[in-house]
Parts: sequence; structure tokens; C-alpha cells
Amino acid sequence: MCGIAGIIDLKGAREVDRGALRRMTDTLAHRGPDGEGFFTAPGVGLGSRRLAVIDREGGAQPFLAQTREAALVFNGEIYNHKELAQDLSASGQTLRTRADTEVLAEGLAAGGAKFIDRLRGMFAFAFWDAETRRLMLARDRLGERPLYYAETADGWLVFASEMGALMASGLVAGEFDPQAVADYFFYGYVPDPKTIYRSVAKLPPAHTLTVAPGKTPRLERYWRPVFAPESGLSFGATAETLRGIIDDAVKSQMEADVPLGAFLSGGVDSAGVVAAMHEAGGRLVTCTIGFGEASHDERAAARAIAEKFGAEHYDEIADVRIADLIDAVAAAFSEPFADTSALPSFVTAKLARAHVTVALTGDGGDEVFAGYRRYPFFLGEERIRAMAPHALRRLVFGPAGALYPKLDWAPQPLRAKTTLQALAASRTDAYAAAVAINLPADAKALLHPDLRRALAGYRPQSVIKTAMAEAGGGDPLSVAQYVDLTTWLPGRMLVKVDRTSMTHSLEARPPLLDHRLVEWAGRLPPAFKLGHGARKRVLKHALAPRLGRDYVNRPKQGFDLPIAGWLRRDKDNPLERLQESDRWRESGLINADAVETMMRAHLSGRRNCAQPLWSVLMFDAFLRQSQH
Repeated sequence: MCGIAGIIDLKGAREVDRGALRRMTDTLAHRGPDGEGFFTAPGVGLGSRRLAVIDREGGAQPFLAQTREAALVFNGEIYNHKELAQDLSASGQTLRTRADTEVLAEGLAAGGAKFIDRLRGMFAFAFWDAETRRLMLARDRLGERPLYYAETADGWLVFASEMGALMASGLVAGEFDPQAVADYFFYGYVPDPKTIYRSVAKLPPAHTLTVAPGKTPRLERYWRPVFAPESGLSFGATAETLRGIIDDAVKSQMEADVPLGAFLSGGVDSAGVVAAMHEAGGRLVTCTIGFGEASHDERAAARAIAEKFGAEHYDEIADVRIADLIDAVAAAFSEPFADTSALPSFVTAKLARAHVTVALTGDGGDEVFAGYRRYPFFLGEERIRAMAPHALRRLVFGPAGALYPKLDWAPQPLRAKTTLQALAASRTDAYAAAVAINLPADAKALLHPDLRRALAGYRPQSVIKTAMAEAGGGDPLSVAQYVDLTTWLPGRMLVKVDRTSMTHSLEARPPLLDHRLVEWAGRLPPAFKLGHGARKRVLKHALAPRLGRDYVNRPKQGFDLPIAGWLRRDKDNPLERLQESDRWRESGLINADAVETMMRAHLSGRRNCAQPLWSVLMFDAFLRQSQH
């Protein structure tokens, strides 16, 4: 794993600002503490910081190809690099190292962008072909590795693994994008390809960007998730097949010349990965973080799995003063990010890095196998939408949703307000609200009136509308999964994993996002994933022989903070930060009156405003870090 950066002249062959390139790679030192390297030539500068995992001696970057005048900087792992190396050798290519970096460089030199189709792994890379004077940026299929870029007013393309590195260059403007701010307060993150800044974009997953002096940059998509459920499949045989596919994905991701372990929560996904690691053999190290609050603590369940498979297990309680980590977490993201689970993820990664350099995770299981609670709700809403036109639903359910009290304290079945509101809305608005971090009304209230005017009618829900249009007219579960795999997963879940792990120089690998597994799962009937009252039905059936039926049927707890109570504490209350800070008030982006009203309501216990207040807390922390 590495951090990469570069500066390319889009006009000709001007000399690159080497000081700017150095500042960028210095900012990425946490992503690559084991070495650095630079390549410069007229009109181009590439930089790399390396976390050496495979062939620690031979995989230094930038890597220069033998077969043509070309240079590569690469962040990620190519899990089938040995197979690809054999093919290159058979074609007459002599390889000098065991590194996947060389395989990627020589494969691209020989096959160009078509070589990407053969890659099995997670990656973001930049490949400079000096013969054609073209630069190709590429990002992996699911968006596991990040890549940011910006085109400057004077004709330079600047790219890096993290936003902070781009800003450190001194070449990129930092003007906020009103739409991105609105997206953040709705979703809790800024969805691809936007960033918080107007001038900076994220390269979307499964895309390449090709640039050359005097040519218009060309953005192309090379892969997308496909949902084409097949009929006539045997459920039992499918579960058996799935177990073997998981074993293959896990084994392929266990190659490392450094200590390797796993994140272990109390959930099925990470436990299934650990079970597959046990099947593959070798030393097994697992790490877990828990909380003093029993409702949020899964240490006992994780410990049981670790003992079952003979793992060397480490766990810790996240002290309630974890709120002191807010600034450190904000700095790791260099964009506003309001997922509360980022803090325990940050602590878990720190714990893991004390024992291993690479950690396998269970990320992706909920998106691939339909594990989220919102899926059955969405399917139920869709059945009602099919029976009644939107105008009638809005007339019937709209007033009911407005009048129904918001019972934050009540058992889940009695919290019908959001369901009634969803039934009154279109399918896109309803699903957008389901994946949003804040209620639409709260998200809008948090925006400064001047910002709302600057939006000129823009609605964050358009992100989901676009993704649903891409998904096409499939069954509702497939549509929802497509939306999550192309928005929520790369924009929120994988960003969280990447930043919290790499800030500790820890490489995280999610085997359940092996693209072959994702493609295979796209052919499963919806009832295999969501049916008989169970979510992730086929995954649980596949893993039950290894984990036990009682374990796979445990209620899902999630991996987040008990922030509602924390924001009502008498001591060490994070809200004191907001009361003392002027940054968020003076930003011109946030409605201070709305925030003050929410703080009073939350502290008095009249309403749970924890999530919108946390969104403001993390935006304020982002402002603190970006203004350093």
C-alpha cells in the first residue's frame, strides 16, 4: 500500500514544481513510511510513499517499465499478480522482482488500459507513457483505493491519494462547493465524484482518466456491478459454492511479507473472513474494540470466535474520552465526514497496527448480500408504491407523517414517522432518506440561508436519483444494492476504512469485495439474500457450519458510538467544542440558530438531535484542520 501524487503539464513540457511535489508526498508519509521516490521529466512529476508489503526490497516506486519508456506510481495490491507474471514471462518478458508493482507496470506497457480488465485487486495508479506523452489514472472497481485530482487555472493536472496532499501542493484553490456542503449535511459524506472543494474531483470507482498535452481529458468507465438474477438455482448448492468462493477470495488476499491479521467484530462478515483465514492456515491475529455500554459492545462475541479458531486475540474498551480524538479523525479524512463509526474504526486500526501491518476486514458483506435493515423496509414500501400512485400516497401518508410524533425513545415498531414520510415520497427521495445520516428537514435546517440560496434548487437526493437511473428497471432489492455499491460503499464505508487504517500505516483488505464474488452474487435471486425473515440469508447459511447457527442469527449491533448519551453528559461533553468554537459560526455555511435550537432540545432530552449535532461537530473539526 502506498500514497501517490503527481503533477502533469496539460499545455506542454514545462518544468514541474518539485517543491510542490515534495510537499504532497510529505503529507502522505503515513500512507508509506517505508520509503519514498520521485520521477521527473519535462512536463511530468510523479511521487510515491511506500508501505512495503510484498517484495520489500524490489517493489520501490516510481517503477520504470523495461519494454517502453514509462513510469508507474501505484497504491494497492494486485492479488492475481503471480498468475499475470506467468503470462508476461510466457510472452517473453523478463521480470526483475516478485512485486505486483512490476507486473502492473509491464502489463500496462504491453496492453494499455485493456490490462485493467485482468486485474484482481484494489488499486489506484498513475501510468505515464513518455512515448505518447499520456498519463492514465485509474481506480479499482469498487473504490477501495482513493484518488483525487484537480485541473489548475494555468494548465496543470494535480493528483494525489488524499485531499490533504492536493491542498499541500499550494496549486489548488480551496473554495467550498455549495452542493457538496449540502450533500455532506444530508449524507454525512461528499459522494463521488464531488469533493468539498469546487476545483477538486474524486476519480470515480471503475474509471480511468487519460490526459495529454493539448488534448481534452477523457474519463471512461470500464466496469459496473450487474444484477441479473438467475432462476432455477438450488439454495443449498449455492451456499456451498459461496463458501468456496469466500475461501478463495480470502486466501488470495493473505499474501504478505509482513505480519497479517484481521478486524473482528461480533458480526457474521468479519467472523466469516476469520473462519476462512483459519481454513487457509498460518498464524491468526484478531483485533476488536468495545464500549462500556453493553448495547454497543461486541467484545464477548468476537472473543468467542477468536477462541473457536485459535486466534491470537487483542481487544480494548474505547474510553468514553474517545471524543478527544475528534480532531485526529478529522485530520485523517481531510474532508468533512460524519460517520460516528469512524472513531472506533480509528482506535481499532491503532490497536491492530501494534501487532500487524495488514488486516483483512468484513467490509462489503452488507452491500453484497443485503444485510442492511433498510432493504426489507424499502421492499415493503415498494409494494405499497406499486399499488397506489404517488399523488394518492402523498395525500394519504404525507399528513400522517407530518402529524405522527417523532418517538426517538420508543421501540422500533412504534417509530412510524419516517416510514409514513417514505410512503409519501418518491422511491428516490425515500431511499435517499434511508441512506442519509440526517433527516431531510434537519439537513436543510443546518444550512445557512445564504448557502440555501446559492444552491439554486439543487437537492442532495439527486445523487440517488442518478444511481437509480443507472441501475435500470430491475427488482427493488437489486436496484437498492446497485445504489449502495456505487454511492454509499465507495463514498462512506470504504473511505472510513481507508483513512482510519492508513493514518496508522495499516493496510486493510476486504475479501468480500473481490469483484469476482460481487459479480457472482449479482446473479443470485433476491430471495437468496433477503427471505424467510432473514437478511444475508445465503451468506449465513454458508457460514453456519463454521460459526454455528446461533452465532449467524445473532441480532446485528453495528459499529458506532453511543453518541446520544455522550452529547448529554455533564462532563467531557463534545458539544462544549461547538459552544466554544467560532469557526462553524463564521464559515457562512451553517445556520447557527438551528444548531443552537438543536443543542437545547438535545440537552433537555426533548429530542434526539445527536446525529445532526455530530455532523456540525465534525464539520467544525474539519475547518480546524483545513485552516492549520
